[in-house]
Amino acid sequence: MENLQKTINYHFKNISLLKNALTLAKGNKAARYERLEFLGDRVLGLIVADLLLQHHTKEKEGDIAKRFTALVREETLADLAKSLGIGNALITDVPELRENNSVLADVMEALLAAIYKDSDFETVYKLTAPLFRPLLDKDIKPPTDPKTAIQEWGHKHNIMLPKYTIVSQSGPAHAPVFKVCLQMAGFSDVFGEGTSKKLAEQNAAETFLNTYVKEK
Repeated sequence: MENLQKTINYHFKNISLLKNALTLAKGNKAARYERLEFLGDRVLGLIVADLLLQHHTKEKEGDIAKRFTALVREETLADLAKSLGIGNALITDVPELRENNSVLADVMEALLAAIYKDSDFETVYKLTAPLFRPLLDKDIKPPTDPKTAIQEWGHKHNIMLPKYTIVSQSGPAHAPVFKVCLQMAGFSDVFGEGTSKKLAEQNAAETFLNTYVKEK
């Protein structure tokens, strides 16, 4: 925890907040970080939304929303968590979780909430903004996540929205793998897998786009 505090350039007055943000579940007990993650998701959302509005002053709200989705998605947060060494600071008896993207993304949000509760919004904003500013122009065009892309394409061609169904869940409880089936009228079913339901749905959507939409 000391190394992490040095990396983020913030030392906690109440170290128990940091400990809770980094503590994963043991046995049947709920992970301590989950309540902080709930708050951190909102704190992060406000910070990223403000940064985007400041940086992209001429873009429409719809384009800003697409950029927002890309910046707060699991993959982006997991990459930031890895750059900060959060995995090494996790308090867990399951070493595999230190590299689990879903866990790292959640704990990244929990960490922001812990800083917010230990200080104030201005402080967490100043610490978080430098992490996201280099990403604001990463995509020249506003990115569209696969699920949104399918919805927009389906609306354009008067096709009903896709249906996502979980068909299986495998792997241990600390590292599950979800398999999702995407069904869309007039097309064969496609499947996607991921370490979370959301990621599995996105992968299924990406498969659909690569298989059908780019051929249209």
